[in-house]
Amino acid sequence: MPPPEQGFRHLADEVRLQGWGISVVQGEYESPDGTRFTRDVVRHPGAVAVVPVTERDTVLLVRQYRGPVDRVLLEIPAGTRDVEGEAPEITARRELEEEVGVRAKTVRLLGVMLNSPGFCDQETLLYLARQLEPTEPSRHGEEERYIEVAEIALADVGAMIASGELIDAQTVLGLLLARDALRAEEA
Repeated sequence: MPPPEQGFRHLADEVRLQGWGISVVQGEYESPDGTRFTRDVVRHPGAVAVVPVTERDTVLLVRQYRGPVDRVLLEIPAGTRDVEGEAPEITARRELEEEVGVRAKTVRLLGVMLNSPGFCDQETLLYLARQLEPTEPSRHGEEERYIEVAEIALADVGAMIASGELIDAQTVLGLLLARDALRAEEA
């Protein structure tokens, strides 16, 4: 956990719900003037998301049903850091193989995002994957069984964001970071 900011202190958490992969706690905090307050917080182990870019400057995305919003979204492959002690880069490589069925020769960190810091501590590491080679997918869970892989041109990302076809935050950020990183390499 990062150091206290501007005199605020996190004092304690009381677990209200322990679920699969997350917990909901009531966090107790103290403000700079000593006032104590509580907030409901979702604790999450963290996640990775991967932008797999092909040699043709296309990106491999997944169409996947997301129950909390009751819709199918077009996303970059992603997953929870749910294997104890596994390095984030290894998790990223594993998720890419499981969901899309490709193995990356190179994987590099693009950035880190806080998904929704107003109520959740989830931190997602965003990776760029290149030099892809096919492998057998190994999908887990009901939603993943029905994943469809979609290949889109990296050049179409801006228009797809503007049209609302891409609305998942980590997907939008990951694609924009990847596009900028690849443009910087070419310059």
